[in-house]
Amino acid sequence: MAAAAPTSARGHADEAAIRRAVVACGIGQIFEIYDFVIYGLMAGALARAFFPSEDPIAGLLSTFATFAVGFVMRPVGAVVIGAYGDRHGRRAALVVTIGLMAAATGVIGLIPSYSSIGLAGPVILVLCRMAQGFSTGGEWGGAAAFLVEYAPAARRGAISSYQQAATALGLLAATLVAFILTSAMDAATFASWGWRVPFLIGFVLGPIGYYLRTKVEETPAFERIVATKDISRSPLRRSLTEYPGPVLAAFGVSIIGCVLNYVFFIFVPSFAQQQLQIPTSATFLSTLVGGVIYLVLTPLTGRLSDRIGRKPLFFAASLASVVLAYPLFQMLVSMHSITGLILTQAVASVILTLYTGPICAVLSEQFPTNIRYTALSVSYGFAVAIFGGFAPLISIGLIRLTGDPVAPAYYLVAAGVLSFVATIFINERARLPLLDDIAPRSTSLGGTFAR
Repeated sequence: MAAAAPTSARGHADEAAIRRAVVACGIGQIFEIYDFVIYGLMAGALARAFFPSEDPIAGLLSTFATFAVGFVMRPVGAVVIGAYGDRHGRRAALVVTIGLMAAATGVIGLIPSYSSIGLAGPVILVLCRMAQGFSTGGEWGGAAAFLVEYAPAARRGAISSYQQAATALGLLAATLVAFILTSAMDAATFASWGWRVPFLIGFVLGPIGYYLRTKVEETPAFERIVATKDISRSPLRRSLTEYPGPVLAAFGVSIIGCVLNYVFFIFVPSFAQQQLQIPTSATFLSTLVGGVIYLVLTPLTGRLSDRIGRKPLFFAASLASVVLAYPLFQMLVSMHSITGLILTQAVASVILTLYTGPICAVLSEQFPTNIRYTALSVSYGFAVAIFGGFAPLISIGLIRLTGDPVAPAYYLVAAGVLSFVATIFINERARLPLLDDIAPRSTSLGGTFAR
């Protein structure tokens, strides 16, 4: 067990400890997200290397199916690593996740292509993607709980938003590497071996995050439940039996952010390349612009949620998605240019940040410390697995089914409606103390908690 973080007179970590936690958690999150997202950005190259087909849409469909497999493993990782984190500490669990992710990413960069080893290539790719999904399933919830448990009540939105800002940096790093490589290499070279470079970079840089995480102290909140011997033996069972309403509400409110992210930042670049014939490097440049907006605005919306509450921002994100999804896709398809792509992703990024700023805080605030890692990981993990991971696959399927390139907008509208309804039942706890480990007064969907 790591040493406890130094605490102030008010019981939360001091400023130096908070800064170390943000750096260690943030850098690790950057590498985790870089490793996970680079697969989606390399979808076209992976399709040619492992799923050769005369129909480019069929090859892309196979690649995104493998992409989705990683998300099937996210709930598994959420359950297994979440329970480990609730029993043995957040830091210990986060060290495991980053090591596993780096290893899986490095192997992807070394797998021989289909033309060299046949079906063994796609099989190994799927196994690596499963390992990535398992790791990420435990990473996100752990990083969220880690920062929230370090933060004073009045700044939980601001401090925990750095986890999502780190996610933006991971996305930017992956996109920048993809942009540089596709700009510097001719298409044949990139298709031959250039696509492997981003995966090997992720493997090489991962140990930096691993090292930093081994040096940070455990959170004060977790140390308190260790001191009181209040570790939960079965955090998953307790989450589902004592907090079913908050788990379901947290699941629902997570949906729209997952769909926005994976439709506009994973599916749309590949769609623009394959269907709109926009150059690969240009699609990565557009995603970089969206990523910068994501990075800049997320800490601001996190701070805003500390002032006005979490729920108003989630209502706004859901409603904006319902109203603007169709116009955004219509603009993308009708403009048929890099300008239209940049505008589409930029507007989507602004909407997304209404969600990314407060999401870590709001999910963590729904649960007590001794089940927090598991409960929020499972809630978010299932939302990502069902609605986010399959978003590219569903988007392509809707286009093929309807023959309408704007059809993915309908999926975004449905996601917005679901999250809007779920937000009604979220417990607003901005600026209030974190829940102690006490039984809920009511386990109904909108139930309040005893203090």
